[in-house]
Amino acid sequence: MPDSLFAQGARGFFACIISITCSFPVLAQTDACKKTVYLSFDTGNMSVAQIVADVLNRQNVKATFFLANEKTSRGDFSLDDSWKTYWQDRLREGHHFGSHTYDHVYFIKNGPNQEVFEKPQFGPKAGVSMLYNEASFCREIQRVDERFKELTGASIDKIWRAPGGKTSPRLINIGNQCGYQHIAWHEAGFLGDELSSLLHSNKALLDKASRNLQDGDITMAHLGIWSRKDPWAPVVLEQLIINLKHRGFCFGTLPKQAK
Repeated sequence: MPDSLFAQGARGFFACIISITCSFPVLAQTDACKKTVYLSFDTGNMSVAQIVADVLNRQNVKATFFLANEKTSRGDFSLDDSWKTYWQDRLREGHHFGSHTYDHVYFIKNGPNQEVFEKPQFGPKAGVSMLYNEASFCREIQRVDERFKELTGASIDKIWRAPGGKTSPRLINIGNQCGYQHIAWHEAGFLGDELSSLLHSNKALLDKASRNLQDGDITMAHLGIWSRKDPWAPVVLEQLIINLKHRGFCFGTLPKQAK
């Protein structure tokens, strides 16, 4: 990657390697930018939820959040009343929201008669492989919308994302029949916050995303993840946004608007 990509904020980034107290420049997002990237975040364990929100506010960019009722690092769940203010604030700031299925259900395989096998990660049937027909799977998507309305008074956008990105054409079609568009992420948009920090350093993940993201790409990270030892968001996210601004990117929300 050209050195100029890191001209601003480089010292701040390397300081963050040893401390999460960071100082970054704020670059304006101008109408002149010709490329767009779409930042998206799945709920995860919510341990860096406020850090992500603070970075987005400081850099004045919008993102799309995909919500499931996941257990958080503080012992509650991400769609509990205890998170009501958090989601209300993000709505007020102009971010977009989609469903990540209420119980964070993982696709296993297609079943008979147009059904699918899914395994909930949370809820009363957690860890049990179950058969979902169109009605029951639509319910999983729609429960997020209903709960978001209870918390914020607003509906989510008509979009959803399968946990783990695991899908099949049948599952995508079921979502379409429910009225929700499936939103995956691009290969370059996998930001790697769930990867082992022993094998994938923050700097390596930052360099890769800063270099490889292209116009129209959708990224994916989490508002907290159990599987990574070193903190990702406090170190990488803000510098990535700065690097992309240097490359002439604007930041859009999902679903993508027709040009």
